Amino acid sequence: MRHLLTYGFILLVGISFGQQNLIPIGSFYKDQVFANKLNKPYNEGSFFPVVEADYNLINAIVDSSKQYYEFTQTLFKKHLFEIEAKDCQINISPVIDFSLGRDLADTNDRKLFQNTRGVYMEVDLFKNFSFSTAFFENQGRYTRYESNFYESAGERYPQPDSTYQRQNAVIPGAARTKYFKDDGFDYAYAIGSFCYRPVEKILIAAGNNQQFIGEGHRSLLLSDNSAGIPYLRITYKMSEKFTFSYMRARALNLLRRPYTNTAEAYYETKGLAVNYLTYKPTENINISLFEGTLWNQGDSISSQSLHPLYYNPITLVSSFAVDEPGEINPLIGLNAGAQILPKHRVYGQVAFSNLEFSSTAFQIGYRGYNFFGLNDFMIQLEYNAVPENFYESENPRLNYSNYNLPLAHARSNSFNEFLVRINYEWNRVYFEQAYHYYDLKNHSGSALLPIYQNAGEETYSINYSNSEIGYRFNRKMNLCLFGAFTYRIDGSIDGTETQFVSIGLRTAILNHYKDF
Repeated sequence: MRHLLTYGFILLVGISFGQQNLIPIGSFYKDQVFANKLNKPYNEGSFFPVVEADYNLINAIVDSSKQYYEFTQTLFKKHLFEIEAKDCQINISPVIDFSLGRDLADTNDRKLFQNTRGVYMEVDLFKNFSFSTAFFENQGRYTRYESNFYESAGERYPQPDSTYQRQNAVIPGAARTKYFKDDGFDYAYAIGSFCYRPVEKILIAAGNNQQFIGEGHRSLLLSDNSAGIPYLRITYKMSEKFTFSYMRARALNLLRRPYTNTAEAYYETKGLAVNYLTYKPTENINISLFEGTLWNQGDSISSQSLHPLYYNPITLVSSFAVDEPGEINPLIGLNAGAQILPKHRVYGQVAFSNLEFSSTAFQIGYRGYNFFGLNDFMIQLEYNAVPENFYESENPRLNYSNYNLPLAHARSNSFNEFLVRINYEWNRVYFEQAYHYYDLKNHSGSALLPIYQNAGEETYSINYSNSEIGYRFNRKMNLCLFGAFTYRIDGSIDGTETQFVSIGLRTAILNHYKDF
């Protein structure tokens, strides 16, 4: 697939080009999509990221105030560099996350920080072709519960006795790490994609970034919790009522192969195939059928070619045709949403794993906007329930994961979650409040690791609350000056209490979930 994407990129640059860039996948932008900013509800099946040409969100939310200085015009309304030429638009901005904080409940009194520097660029060429890329260089020191989670997902190295030794860590929504000083992490990663629309009804996108399916804060089908993966996605609008999305990607288990001729051993790979069919009975309702299947590409010793049905575009055929539990891990589900009033929306998901229809995960949620007559005031309520062993496979190499992190919900299996999110913005000053309650039963945080293990299971609860107030300078890049307080109490055997106070400046275009 890597050679195919490279060839396709070179070919398309040479022929036809456009306003087809992807809207950032961060929660701020997703909240804005469902706020009905264009006086027409977004109702296209919720396979994110969304293309600007299909839903022109950025122009709808950009600051409309009049500015008298070039500096404030750029600070509040533009990318740092916006270069226009005939049939070409180039936008370049820095991406940063500078924050300092302290966990008041940590007796070691560690100074916690995030230090992210990078650059974001998007290019539109003619009318049919766009591409974007971003690079992030990071160092950070985190609270104890975060560090423990990141380390538990670290890459595994094979040992002579056929066991695996854990090294380093993995940051959700980012990359694997190296250690920084005594208890920090150092990591870098890049994302990028190109979008090409050869005809009005077909969009071809490919690259290396995260995907998300659903209208909620969480997704039980496919989320951006894990790291970005190489993918090819083709969307075909068959009619006003039917749209089909075809995505093929390469996922990784962070297990080093024991034998290699290279300087660094490769990781084990697996194929991810997604078929997604959306039906819109009305302008305000959408129902989508999801099939996401992981396919075996070998283990630590041997590699194998992907099964021919991996490429099959007909939804459900592969899941039912291949009766080989150690070769595939199918996840089947429905995603639905309905705009019941101009500023009120209900949504939900239901999922079935390994064709076991007696084992069901489900989500139900609500989004409401402009309460009390206040613009940019949102309340979101959501409930998620996932049974034991739901995303696991008989072959742990095919657990529903990538980069040793869940491909769906950050908490993997065996939980019920209730969450409330509230945000409000007035004259660039914003406030956000999030509360999550988890009830975990026979839960193991490492259940989806791609190795055979005797994972200890516990029954406990988690309370998580995050309050943030800040000043949003620029909506295009979500540049914010903020102060935040996180309170978390964990009832597990090794549980900790967290009282994290932080201040910082960041461009939040991606999600890095810490509410687990």
